[in-house]
Amino acid sequence: MVFDLFKSRRRARLRAKPAPPAWRAILERNLPIFTRLSAPDQAELLGHTQVFLAEKHFEAVGGLELTDEIRVTIAGQACLLLLHRDTDYYPDLVSIVVYPSGYTANEERHIGGGIWEEGGEDRLGHTGRRLGALVLAWDAVRRGAAAPDDGENLVLHEFAHQLDFENQSSDGTPALETHGDYLAWARVMSAEFNALRSAASAGEPTLIDNYGTTNPAEFFAVITEAFFERPRALKQKHPALYAQLQRFYRQDPTLYSAEPLVPSLH
Repeated sequence: MVFDLFKSRRRARLRAKPAPPAWRAILERNLPIFTRLSAPDQAELLGHTQVFLAEKHFEAVGGLELTDEIRVTIAGQACLLLLHRDTDYYPDLVSIVVYPSGYTANEERHIGGGIWEEGGEDRLGHTGRRLGALVLAWDAVRRGAAAPDDGENLVLHEFAHQLDFENQSSDGTPALETHGDYLAWARVMSAEFNALRSAASAGEPTLIDNYGTTNPAEFFAVITEAFFERPRALKQKHPALYAQLQRFYRQDPTLYSAEPLVPSLH
């Protein structure tokens, strides 16, 4: 309890400090969505960013030189998911490893029955519940930040996985407040997940990335991307899904989205 009190006070002091002007300039330059936030939300995001950068270890690999531009660009996007919420700042995450571009990870994969294969897999990012680290490709980070309305954002995707881990599982359900919240979430997400799989199997176009059919954990990550980057379309086409995400994230991205207005269905 004493440690928690000390941690809370330290974080409050960090949030209250004026952010370095250079950090604000990085967010304004690299995250178009930052300039569309209200002034209070910009201040809150900068405060969260200061806590995040004080607590997480960054490491650049593959010949990349670590700079404040890299650190702040990643942190700003990660902290967008924390606005308006009580947060422990991704407690399972210790380190963020940044490659200059896509990389190859060697791993064992289960391909059925008792058969496993070992080989390389090309990736832009990765994290895991017991990994304690999150890996990102810097060029993909920059592309995702610069295009806030294309429905694809590597940082939002990988940090959504971190939120998923906060209830000690990786099942597409983050930590919710009440039993009723869990029941409502399960009902809506199960229906939407199955609908996406059916549409993908039929070859029908979908707003939600078909990568979400992989499993419920990836479904949560891709709908998080859509929620923040294609909120108007998501709200119109998947209102129940949007409502669940709005309740969890305590935000309505339609208020600041760069997404073009969606024609009314009526």
